[in-house]
Amino acid sequence: MDTETPRKIPPPPRKPLPPPPGGVVQPAVPAADPTPAPEPKSPIHIHLRDLHKSFGPKHVLNGLNLEVPRGESVVIIGGSGTGKSVMLKCILGILVPDQGSILVDDKETVGQSARAREAMLRHFGMLFQGAALFDSLSVWQNVAFGLIQGRKMRRDEAKDIAFTKLAQVGLGPEVGELSPAELSGGMQKRVGLARAIAADPDVIFFDEPTTGLDPIMADVINDLIVKCVKEIGATAVSITHDMASARKIADKIAMIYKGEIIWEGPADEVDNSGNDHVQQFINGSAEGPIQMEVLKP
Repeated sequence: MDTETPRKIPPPPRKPLPPPPGGVVQPAVPAADPTPAPEPKSPIHIHLRDLHKSFGPKHVLNGLNLEVPRGESVVIIGGSGTGKSVMLKCILGILVPDQGSILVDDKETVGQSARAREAMLRHFGMLFQGAALFDSLSVWQNVAFGLIQGRKMRRDEAKDIAFTKLAQVGLGPEVGELSPAELSGGMQKRVGLARAIAADPDVIFFDEPTTGLDPIMADVINDLIVKCVKEIGATAVSITHDMASARKIADKIAMIYKGEIIWEGPADEVDNSGNDHVQQFINGSAEGPIQMEVLKP
């Protein structure tokens, strides 16, 4: 006996919801984004607090305090032996301060683990005083050294970046295949700058960037520093005793004397600092509160 298939009865049509009061239909509220917004970065990129460093009985840093604003170029001036290089080495972790705090992006770096230190250094670039190029490597290999060895980048990719950075500092592709010994001092400095910016770092350190250069080449390097720092949007920290360089590359100048910052302010105010030590230094005068230690006959 055949059975008749039961008919499916469609559900009754839904009645429209009554409009809200006032007759205005409210728009649907979008679902909340599960990805939290990144925390805003501190306006102070590097903050040194009460930094002390001694070598035996010699006190080099004596409670040094300094703030480096994000995206600005800060130049620390001062004579030889005043603590500029020791301060820089403490920031880089080459030296450990005896006392004090070094904050980078609001994170304490003094006493951090080796892994955390390595991660932080990946955001730093460095132009050394003597360029510090590897004689056994070609120019492009020097520029790409950190990319290949530190970031494990493929050689062909790193080579392309190296030639791009060489072009940024005014050097053609033919220079990339030369050895450092074939370059003049000014060209070596430019290669060192290309290496410093190879990984587009957040912070670039310049250690006496114009030492040993003639005035014209020194000005070329200063212009390149300003150009490159602006192009990658980095924070810059430089140490120098060259006032022409300091005036050219600095947004802010700070003077260190006997291990302390004794004056700091905008670069265009350094000539009217009102500080006798600063005025003596920038004018290169033998007379003043800064007395050089020399052996008398």
